[in-house]
Amino acid sequence: MGSYTLLLIILSGIIALLLALFQYWYQSKKRSHTYRVLTFLRFITFFLILLLLINPKVEKETFYNEKPKLVIAADNSSSIEFLNQKNAVSGIIQAIKNNKDLNDKFDLEFFAFSDDVTLTDSLNYSGGQTNVSNAFKKLKDIYKSDIAPTILISDGNQTYGSDYEYESLKYNQPVFPVVVGDTTVHADIKLQQLNVNKYAFYKNKFPVEAILTYNGEKSIATSFKILNGNTTVWSENIEFNKTDNSRVINLTLPANQIGVFTYKALVEPLDNEKNTVNNHKEFAMEVVNEKSNIAIVSDFIHPDLGMLKKSIETNEQRTATIMDMNQFVSKISDFQMVILYQPNNRFRPVFEALNTIPLNKLIISGTRTDWNFLNSVSNAFQHDINSQIEDFQAISNTNYSEFILSDLDFQSFPPLRGKFGNLNFSVPFQTILFKQIGSITTEDVLLATMEQNTNRQAILLGEDLWRWRAQSFLNNDSFNQFDDFIGKLIQYLASKKRKERLNVEFESFYNGNTSVIISAQYFNKTYEFDNRENLIIEVTDDISGDKQSFPFVLKNNSYEVNLSNLKASDYSFKVTAVNSNISKSGKFKILAYNIEEQFLNANVSKLNSTAMNTNGKLYFPDTFSKLIDDLLNDTRFATIEKSTKNTVSLISWKYLLALIALCLASEWFIRKYNGLI
Repeated sequence: MGSYTLLLIILSGIIALLLALFQYWYQSKKRSHTYRVLTFLRFITFFLILLLLINPKVEKETFYNEKPKLVIAADNSSSIEFLNQKNAVSGIIQAIKNNKDLNDKFDLEFFAFSDDVTLTDSLNYSGGQTNVSNAFKKLKDIYKSDIAPTILISDGNQTYGSDYEYESLKYNQPVFPVVVGDTTVHADIKLQQLNVNKYAFYKNKFPVEAILTYNGEKSIATSFKILNGNTTVWSENIEFNKTDNSRVINLTLPANQIGVFTYKALVEPLDNEKNTVNNHKEFAMEVVNEKSNIAIVSDFIHPDLGMLKKSIETNEQRTATIMDMNQFVSKISDFQMVILYQPNNRFRPVFEALNTIPLNKLIISGTRTDWNFLNSVSNAFQHDINSQIEDFQAISNTNYSEFILSDLDFQSFPPLRGKFGNLNFSVPFQTILFKQIGSITTEDVLLATMEQNTNRQAILLGEDLWRWRAQSFLNNDSFNQFDDFIGKLIQYLASKKRKERLNVEFESFYNGNTSVIISAQYFNKTYEFDNRENLIIEVTDDISGDKQSFPFVLKNNSYEVNLSNLKASDYSFKVTAVNSNISKSGKFKILAYNIEEQFLNANVSKLNSTAMNTNGKLYFPDTFSKLIDDLLNDTRFATIEKSTKNTVSLISWKYLLALIALCLASEWFIRKYNGLI
């Protein structure tokens, strides 16, 4: 309340007193006790009315106690069950729940983590992978302004994600790991890693790289084999000792038949080896008989060129070659499609060659594009002639139906640069991305595809596409999603297949530690995406003969089904559009591999480093009672008294209105009783 408001309140009190005295003291010659009471009531009435007219602001402060949070993050991956630690983890959680002193001092909050983090105290130990670093990231966001010591119940074995030991350095809470799992070191030989491409080409050889590790004191001899069914296609004897405890084996295998083939890499186990699950891995290879060769044509160097080549060649079935116009014209018959980067008048021989040998093409324009030339050679579109340069951000078109768009956050991507103006089409087209200029979303094309008979082309109106790939990595810690988007665009342009009403997207084989996702698109008779159809997939296990049916779920402009709960086997499937009775069939294979069963011991050293990085301490199940005592006695985790201040307008105090009404009613009653009315 300011000094000016205080002066107004004092002045209101003086005015209210003068008015009351004038009415009941100055004008009346009586000086009885009744008049004194009436004067007081009239003064209160006038003062409160004037006070409400001034409406001063009053600060109201309330105090409360806030207990610190105690976060219990429990490993919910299948490795806990594999290491026979289910009872240990469940016992620790139950002991925390039942401890009255902990409940009195802390607000307990339970989380389960594997590949993701969920708020729950119910564990099923079914997580296919463990990402401890992701748990730290999400808990850090949740408790960034709280006191929240964290009990981490885990074996410390992480199967993917960034290094959680490093991530703990950025975690702003003390971490108290409770190590579950065997800490005794056993002799173990392990197939640590297997590197192999996904595709091979017919009558070529494909490389395989195997990394073997040995943990033990004695010198041992064993053998490494690769089996195709019951046939050994590669074998090598190897030796290890305490110091020479790793080996990298590089080999090549022939691809003499077309199709999908399953192999098993195996290192012979030691006598009495405790964990033999990590001695072998299955892998598959799809042998194909064709390879897409893509030309990237430009007459100047730009970062986009290298990015496009890198992104395209992440799929082993495609190669991309950067070249100038003359090189392309002389070798045009070697390519299945072409990317024309910022065409200008020097591209005239290229377009003349494309009139003779038509190839599907992607045109990328930018600040150096000659639109006068491009308009003159194009019969599909015309662009406004304008020298003004503009930045365009992208908004995806969820109704695009030519292929299934990747789930990319285009709005978070930096803008592309290009020449200002609209693109006008003279052929049927579909927009993939719209332009957003500043904060204004338009319906102008940024990226679109066109199709006439079997000829397909696309146009992108902006350069600096390399920034998008970099931003995608920042968003997802991987280039995969952006490369998948580019790959689908290239696959669409490189193909001459006619459009079908039901399209199904799937892999020939899936590794056992990855999600088995099948996507589909359904179009009505006018080839518009139809989100009202009911799609069902019937999956048959080719080995056991078991059949299961699953419904597809609508996701943006496609349908999707997750079959990750299927066991490793060979499967055939049939996708049916129920209402139109259209179906499509295929086959896929799920390889047997559980990454959570590759570990024999708990990772004590990494958990201990995590505790030290966060000013916590390491514990084991048999010292868990000591952890409870330390938490209860740690002065860092004290209850804090906090206060909140609320500024309230006096006119909001309803009891002042009630007091005014009471004063007026009392005054009227006294005057009526004494015959003054």
